[in-house]
Amino acid sequence: MSDKKMTSSRRHHLKSLMLQIAASWIQQEKKDIIAMKEAYIAENCARPNLSGDQATLMDTCKKLHALIDKIDEERYDMESKVSKADKEIDDLKMKVVDLAGLKKPALKKVRMSADAMLKALLGSKHTVNLDLRANLKQVKKEVKEEPAEAVGDWRKNIEDKADRKKMFETS
Repeated sequence: MSDKKMTSSRRHHLKSLMLQIAASWIQQEKKDIIAMKEAYIAENCARPNLSGDQATLMDTCKKLHALIDKIDEERYDMESKVSKADKEIDDLKMKVVDLAGLKKPALKKVRMSADAMLKALLGSKHTVNLDLRANLKQVKKEVKEEPAEAVGDWRKNIEDKADRKKMFETS
């Protein structure tokens, strides 16, 4: 048996046949639903007898109202069962997610100051001014003492340096 691929025309033909069959099934299903509705109505909703005097018509109306009330109660019961089932389904979905583990989304980097972060965490009622320098240890700088000679008159220093300059020039 060779592993030949199906030609595109053959694949297209089979696909169109499947779509035709599916369309006919959908049409048949619609007809079946309409027939089921008609059978249900014929079985449960007999045509009222509208002939007679006013008393028989009022009696017929009372019977119809009683049937409407009964059907409304059934509809309400069905809706409550459906909502209860939906809630159970949601709870089970949540349990599945919890058991499988929740994937955390990648967080975006946000530039915020420390004050803004505290304000966001604590709310606008708690305004905290964060002074980071307040709790730092105080350190005293040691002042280096310069030699006393340099502190004197500047003219004297120039005269001393002039002698040095002459010493270098003679050589």
